[in-house]
Amino acid sequence: MNRFVDRPAVTAAEAQIARVAADGTARHPHLAALIEASGPHAARDLADAVHLLCSVHGQHPGMIEQALALTPAGAANSWLARAAGAFERERLYLLRLTAAVGPLPSTPGAAQTEATLTAQRHAVEILARSERRGCALGAATALVSDWWPVRRLLDHAASRLGVEAPAPSLPDEQSILAAIDGECDTLASERALGFGCEQMLLQNRGLFDLLEARTEARNRLDG
Repeated sequence: MNRFVDRPAVTAAEAQIARVAADGTARHPHLAALIEASGPHAARDLADAVHLLCSVHGQHPGMIEQALALTPAGAANSWLARAAGAFERERLYLLRLTAAVGPLPSTPGAAQTEATLTAQRHAVEILARSERRGCALGAATALVSDWWPVRRLLDHAASRLGVEAPAPSLPDEQSILAAIDGECDTLASERALGFGCEQMLLQNRGLFDLLEARTEARNRLDG
């Protein structure tokens, strides 16, 4: 008997959620290190994370707004409109934390850091403005899904700083599944969706790689 006969096919939406679970920020060791740290440099490392997150995701218009502006009416447009409003509240929260956390910590390699952040902002903008049907939605849904672990970090920072954390309002997983199911109905759009997701997750992992490297660089100076 072929044991694969009765196995249901994985939809494009389910595959998207699985990608985020497998390769998202929640699995990055530096995220846990930042949330769990209590040593003398914990506040400094947390400030660095807030500043760099704001540099990439605190811009206006952001990735989701840019994608919305180029997406025709339909399921994807409706979801992006909802996500854009919710993520704007996250952006304002991030800006408040950046103001409260103090200056960017001095770290070796500042020029290289700025070059990396510029490249990341450019990469995110390219995803948002992609003309491949499904690509921008893939990136936007990945950003929203992957923001939940980032939000844990922001709330940790807010708790330390005495800043009130707003209630999360990002679209839930069911709405993401419905938006993808309503948009990605061809193999080409499914591939574009997957590409957008993978590239967004790559940028987020790269940002936490950079944060980890900057922490290590400061620790070496402290000797």
